[in-house]
Amino acid sequence: MKKLIRITTVPISLKILLKSQLKFMSKHFEVIAVSSEGAELDEVKNDEGVRVNAINMSRKITPLKDFISLIKMVVFIYREKPDIVHTHTPKAGIIGMLAAWLCRVKIRIHTVAGLPVMEKSGFIKTILFLVEKITFSCATQVFPNSNGLLEYIVENNLCSKNKLEVISSGSSNGVDTDFFIPVEDKKTYVGEFRFIFVGRVVADKGINELVEAFDRLSKIDNNCKLYIVGNQEEQLDPIAKNTKNIIAENKNIVMTGYEQNILPYLQNSNCLVLPSYREGFPNVVMQALSTGIPVIVSNINGCNEIIKDGYNGLIVRVKSVEELFAAMKRLLDEPKLLKKLSA
Repeated sequence: MKKLIRITTVPISLKILLKSQLKFMSKHFEVIAVSSEGAELDEVKNDEGVRVNAINMSRKITPLKDFISLIKMVVFIYREKPDIVHTHTPKAGIIGMLAAWLCRVKIRIHTVAGLPVMEKSGFIKTILFLVEKITFSCATQVFPNSNGLLEYIVENNLCSKNKLEVISSGSSNGVDTDFFIPVEDKKTYVGEFRFIFVGRVVADKGINELVEAFDRLSKIDNNCKLYIVGNQEEQLDPIAKNTKNIIAENKNIVMTGYEQNILPYLQNSNCLVLPSYREGFPNVVMQALSTGIPVIVSNINGCNEIIKDGYNGLIVRVKSVEELFAAMKRLLDEPKLLKKLSA
């Protein structure tokens, strides 16, 4: 049986973003999952039934730590002699693809599910462009998970066209429509309208704009709530201080922290809002639609490939508090539109 190594920077990506995929692939390959150490890596071993190996990788730009990770990855790949190495996420991409190239692995695949470089400028942007170019040059195939990402890669000459392909219509793993199902009788909360955000609570996800827009909305209509489901990442991309103050003061904003099962939150909400600055092909948008709730998204790649404005959701200009506020108010005020989009 041929050997396949799948690599992500942190184990939660293996656990959540590639859920059930490793188990499926293990029917056809000997699969080894590699990521930084953590409890989730053991859960992947048990849930997916595959071998795992911990090689710590930093999500920040840390040249010395990255070099050590690269050496460890080279040693591991050289020892295992896989037929295929498949990487996801930026840091795992550069370390995994470079190590696989050095070890002369025949098939080297990298999936692009988002490009941090899209929101950077100056010296950092130059560094990140270089990192992506090295990753793509070491890969034999590159799979952007949305058409918008493919276009961005081509426009910026990051990779030769003959290596690039979007699988089907996009996405890295699709959505489990047997799990993400609507509820026939959605609970009522004394006329309460629930907006929900699911994801990393960081500036790049549009949290600052979302909180400001909702704060304005809740002062007009006190019967609406905003649930923010996800972990804050203070070290990487913190939200603004003013945003934190609004969250602390506005009793209609509920911070839940990370939730392993988001299904009950989606089923008991009226609308998902994802005003992100950049995405690949966001899973949570498909999950929300699968549970029968419409989505408000920013007009960026991935999001505008899933949402058709006025059909299954609303599309607003990226970083626009005004358009976000107007879209949220529209769904709050127009039950017929909400029902149409939900259908």
